[in-house]
Amino acid sequence: MPRLFLGLFVGALLALLPAAAQETPPNFVILFADDLGINDLGCFGRKDQNTPNLDKLAADGARFTQAYAAASVCSPSRAGLLTGQSPARLKITTFLPGRPDRASHRVLAATVNNNLPAGVQTIAQLLKPKGYATAAVGKWHLGGKGHQPTDHGFDEYFAGKPNPGAESPQGGKGELGHADYAVKFIQRSKDKPFFLYLAFDNPHIPLAAPAKGIEANAKSFHPTYAALVESLDVACGRVLKALEDNGLSKNTFVVFASDNGGVHISELKESPPTYNAPSRAGKGYLYEGGIRTPLIIRYPGRIATREISEPVVLGDLCPTICALAKVPAPATLDFQDISPVLFDSKPPADAKPRTLFWHQPHYMNQGGKPGGVAREGDWKLIEQYEDGSLELYNIAKDPSETTDLAAAEPTRVAALRGKLEAWRRSVGAEPIKANPNFGRALWENCFVKIDTSKLKALPTSEAMRPLLADWHKAMQNPVTDGANPLIFLEARDAQVKATKMKYEDLPQKDTLGFWVNVEDTASWTFKAPLAGKYRVTVLQGCGKGNGGSTVAVEAGASKCEFTVEETGHFQRFVPREVGQLELAAGDNTLTIRPLKKAKSAIMDLRRVILERMDRPGPMRSAFINAPAIKAISLTAFLPYPETE
Repeated sequence: MPRLFLGLFVGALLALLPAAAQETPPNFVILFADDLGINDLGCFGRKDQNTPNLDKLAADGARFTQAYAAASVCSPSRAGLLTGQSPARLKITTFLPGRPDRASHRVLAATVNNNLPAGVQTIAQLLKPKGYATAAVGKWHLGGKGHQPTDHGFDEYFAGKPNPGAESPQGGKGELGHADYAVKFIQRSKDKPFFLYLAFDNPHIPLAAPAKGIEANAKSFHPTYAALVESLDVACGRVLKALEDNGLSKNTFVVFASDNGGVHISELKESPPTYNAPSRAGKGYLYEGGIRTPLIIRYPGRIATREISEPVVLGDLCPTICALAKVPAPATLDFQDISPVLFDSKPPADAKPRTLFWHQPHYMNQGGKPGGVAREGDWKLIEQYEDGSLELYNIAKDPSETTDLAAAEPTRVAALRGKLEAWRRSVGAEPIKANPNFGRALWENCFVKIDTSKLKALPTSEAMRPLLADWHKAMQNPVTDGANPLIFLEARDAQVKATKMKYEDLPQKDTLGFWVNVEDTASWTFKAPLAGKYRVTVLQGCGKGNGGSTVAVEAGASKCEFTVEETGHFQRFVPREVGQLELAAGDNTLTIRPLKKAKSAIMDLRRVILERMDRPGPMRSAFINAPAIKAISLTAFLPYPETE
């Protein structure tokens, strides 16, 4: 009897303890694909690619329909996932080492860290106090010698071979070899909690798959790519089976995702590997096709099988894993624990839309341009860093981002841009700088004559190859010296002579504002690298009912005038080419001088852009053959239909 009472007493005490205190720490497995598109899996709607293992993973877990990578390319995306910090804060904002500056770039690339900064903790380091065994397998891309995974908290690192050969038993991109190492790690770590970060090189270019697999996928959009995706699925299946065989599935938090969107254009010697429709564009772009990722999370018995539509970012995985492992999250954190989204079937009724941000101050190999993004609720703002222009899309109604609503929603544009600028300041994002060696002809060939963000897939990848040949050649042009140097004159740098007008530093302003007196002027003293005629563009805002003022732009004896146009809101800025000025080589002073005030205020002014117009003879030869451009624009680059 005493023993019976003792057993009942102990049982009662255990029952009173929180359930979490009785649980074994969960294992964590992240299966990370490389350049897999948002709809490349059967469970995300793809019909011509075979992915049974990942489809089953989705059927047994949560499938996210609005998941995002932390960046549109690999290195910053991986940095955000592993640390919970924004790539902008880490100063890893492009693939490492990045695309070199070229004359085809209007703005210069931001400075980047070529490795994950020392002192920034990874998930592996954060889990270490709980006794976790940790392994990184496959692609790292966050630094070389002295900055490998084992220098950032991982116990083991197996890089494998990213390109062992099409017929290699390791898989065309090494995926089967990576999976085999992961299986062995699981087997030897099964008696303690573990964290496995399995970052495949699949299906990144160059593409390589066995002939048998290509033949089996002959009717796919890109047979080699489809064979690679199928092999990726097999590799993931091996890891999932190892968890099952070792009795670990129920206590393992499994994540499958991709580091960024799929490649939708020609790169290296490849024709377009995939398409992301209805999402616009692909890897390297800030449109949905570049930053959307397939995301599946399985945690049997804890996460209900369902579809989750709340927007999340892969950087959220770091604080979420910390919460589940009951370890402190990083002190500096730019993402958030999504446990409430995972474990609650419905968000709180009073929950406010979360604002998500991206900062990409670089040109990308795939054609993506420098820009920033703020997404809040269904609304997505894109700021183009080349000229400060602002685009606004309703993602719920327009998932293909075909209809720019900036002019119709000026107040929303101003508010979101203010939040984006405030966030950039909070993470220490670098300001954008004009390219003093700009070449307009080269830029037009890459980004104007062909807008690859609007590329529409043809029935097969191979059919698209000739249509992209000229664009691909233009993107590979290594010229760094151009004849059309750019100069940015920022509002914050102006010398103001005024009784009321001033630079307003607030993030939502960032402008020369309170411009109500005609006598108030703003000037800049600067150096022009070359003498000549320069086109003048102003980044100007003007509230409804306040347009019509006349303003002069002066530089020495040269002068042009323009009439201020309404933009719907004083902080909805629109770039406008307003005339030309003759500048001397070396020191110049430019002055903005109102001539006539039409209404209560003149305008807000954020930036003046000067671009030299002279094009010497050799630059003209850089233009692509015009008839070829016309043929491409009429076939493959039509905007997405409104109904998609």
